[in-house]
Amino acid sequence: MAEPHDLTALEQAEAIRRRELSSVELVEHYLARIEAHGDTVGAFVTVTADLARDQAKAADEAQFEGRGPLHGVPTAIKDLTMTAGVRTTFGSAVFADFVPPLDADVVALLRAAGTVSLGKTTTSELGASLYSEGAVAPPARNPWGLEYTAGGSSGGAAAAVAAGLVPLAQGSDGGGSVRIPSAMCGLVGFKPSRGVVSGGPIGSGAFGLPTHGPLARTVTDAAAMLDAMAGYLPGEPYLAPPPPDGGYLAAARRPGARLRVGRFTTPMLAGDQPVDPACVGAVDAAAAALAAAGHEVDEVAAPLGPEVWPLFETLWYVLALAPVPAEREGDLLPLTRLMRERGAAVTVSQLMTTLSELQAQVRWGMRATKGYDLLLCPTLATPQARVGSFTEAGDPALDFDMQRRLSPYCAVFNVTGQPSVSLPVTLVDGMPVGALLTGRPGEDGLLLAVAAELEAALGWGDRHPEIWRERPSATVNGV
Repeated sequence: MAEPHDLTALEQAEAIRRRELSSVELVEHYLARIEAHGDTVGAFVTVTADLARDQAKAADEAQFEGRGPLHGVPTAIKDLTMTAGVRTTFGSAVFADFVPPLDADVVALLRAAGTVSLGKTTTSELGASLYSEGAVAPPARNPWGLEYTAGGSSGGAAAAVAAGLVPLAQGSDGGGSVRIPSAMCGLVGFKPSRGVVSGGPIGSGAFGLPTHGPLARTVTDAAAMLDAMAGYLPGEPYLAPPPPDGGYLAAARRPGARLRVGRFTTPMLAGDQPVDPACVGAVDAAAAALAAAGHEVDEVAAPLGPEVWPLFETLWYVLALAPVPAEREGDLLPLTRLMRERGAAVTVSQLMTTLSELQAQVRWGMRATKGYDLLLCPTLATPQARVGSFTEAGDPALDFDMQRRLSPYCAVFNVTGQPSVSLPVTLVDGMPVGALLTGRPGEDGLLLAVAAELEAALGWGDRHPEIWRERPSATVNGV
């Protein structure tokens, strides 16, 4: 018999509308699963059970008129994202007891859409790494193989969705932090175009690199969550592109036009990095499916090359300089301390030169690929990494370089501001492998439509890890 978590997020919302399920029943179902499996996969830093029950009750009592497509559906918020009255640690022991006085805009928007947050998901310290192994929670583990990382910095979000602890989750992506864990955990991870989702109400915009985005099991679930998250708010540093007619969910459901797709596998940020055959195979499978659907797929040169890596490196060092009490610097993890030390050594002149040089590279790269509607490449150069593998040598500089070599693709599209989605393609040795599809800036709706078409062609379907089918024990759910 199907369990509630076997339904997609949109199916759960439809069941609520038909009164076959209530939001309260869904919340209790997922809270039982979190209690049984949350620590196993390291998904949550904080579970807000009582608050979720109150919100679910309010969702069930709300008038039907005006309900959105995800009304009453449980979700979770990344612990890098501020939530009023709920502990937000930013993945760091330095902020283990911090409780924000206000919500991030994206949290308020998701609540207004009727979703119900079950808590805060595990992230890397200050969002600085592509694995989620900090000092305030167990490491985020891949539900498909617990010895492997769930990725980062939205690792807990990916672990929660892949293990069936929530149907979808909010993440954020400044260099791949939604798409990397989605690829590792067999999910759809969508990074919107710059400006689609507000980064407010505080913060500088961080050179336009980071944005909030959804992690989900299907493209349409991700599109529905993007509808809930999106919208321009006054004072944002980047103008939002116009949304597609009817919204992102409607766009994902529309038949896509026949497009030109540029395919490449060359690692952009690590030229000497070999690409795992499984990752190349995922691109081959996606390219074949796109060609079979009538799209023109051509081999192209990568838009950027390894010569831009020092420029990226400088920006990430500077972005690690989030405010931290001076007396607590020693409590940060070695990688975070290294990045902050290097960031503090960057002069204003160096930073301005870096931004100018990087933008020049971006202009040339995007002009070289302007004839293509979409770009297709691997999400990662290696599909998986073991928990602890980045830190076991005790060398944070090596740690940082290992991350570059694992993920030499995603971050480029944070700098260009293009919409980019990682899709699950296949299983190799029982572990998911994804591919990355990227659209033109502002054409998020078109990208979602083709992603949905590709998803159907690839036939990922209802593949789940074993933990998905493990029911909470009687001692856990109290029956």
